[in-house]
Amino acid sequence: MFTKPSQRFPLLFVAVLVLFVAMWSGLLRMGWQWPTLSPWPMAHGPLMIAGFLGTLISIERAVALNKSWLYAGPVLSALGGLYYVAGGNAILGALLMTAGSFGLVVIFVVILKQHRADYTVIMTLGAIAWFIGTLLWFLGLPIFQIVLWWSAFLVLTIVGERLELNRIMPPSQRRRVIGLMTIGVYLLGLILSLFWSDVGTRTISAGMLLMALWLLRFDIARITVRKTGLVRFVAICLLSGYVWLGVSGVIGLYSGAVFAGPIYDAYLHTVFVGFTFSMIFGHAAIIFPAILHLPVKYSSKFYYPLILLHISLILRVVGDLNFQQPLRLWGSLFNAISILLFLGIMGRTIYIGSKEAGEEAQA
Repeated sequence: MFTKPSQRFPLLFVAVLVLFVAMWSGLLRMGWQWPTLSPWPMAHGPLMIAGFLGTLISIERAVALNKSWLYAGPVLSALGGLYYVAGGNAILGALLMTAGSFGLVVIFVVILKQHRADYTVIMTLGAIAWFIGTLLWFLGLPIFQIVLWWSAFLVLTIVGERLELNRIMPPSQRRRVIGLMTIGVYLLGLILSLFWSDVGTRTISAGMLLMALWLLRFDIARITVRKTGLVRFVAICLLSGYVWLGVSGVIGLYSGAVFAGPIYDAYLHTVFVGFTFSMIFGHAAIIFPAILHLPVKYSSKFYYPLILLHISLILRVVGDLNFQQPLRLWGSLFNAISILLFLGIMGRTIYIGSKEAGEEAQA
């Protein structure tokens, strides 16, 4: 089960459905006066992190290992998200998502047994961070107390993936040590945040800023950005994402621990939207073919949602930092529109690529 691309499509469909609901609930939280579409709960964070991003990352890793039982993780996290969307019992939904996050830890344990390297260890730590954050949420802690663990899941996973993909141009021993030290600062902050919120947040933020600077300096994207086509697009996505990671670090260093309000929104969404979705936009042409075995035909239209994402996030962050609600509202709305636009363009290019591949096979 799930070892064939056609069997994975329903799982991916559920993840995207949860993404739509997560974005809708996020816009409601931002202040848009739209229907709540009851019984959907206002569970923007859990739906986005566990229901969509966690499921997507788990599918990607399970595909690489090609073992049916490893799909238990993404199935559980997707079911948890779907259960929330259907308005089911919140405790059961959280339990399913927690089980799904543990499933990703299991996946990385299998990966570590096959190949232990810096990047696999870092991604394993990311999976553990997701599990810890989701477990604490299931046990009743408010989201503002555990959201940094969810952020760590994405940051460590993406940084680990970049190190994995940079193997063709490995850093020197000195650069490697510096990179690991930046991650060490980040992990130290994560632990400190359990006891001293302000100190932990500032240490985490310092780690993010240092990681962003390290990636901007040493990621192969700084070279591939001089290429053309899809290669250049991916590089621009990566480099712009690193900038947003650094911006989040600067905001956190300045603000310290915040638990609500516009500064909190800016601190989180520079990571969750600016950094994470820049990476998704850049890697989608790799992820979707791997999951569905469908060709993606590059189009210059890929730049439209990327540009919209960055412009709208700038508006949102400026609104956050200056307490300008209209900018916050419109920035968040166009964040969501940029994601929808990207999915639409990606779907169309997959359709065109599949059609052309079919015509070539018949020729």
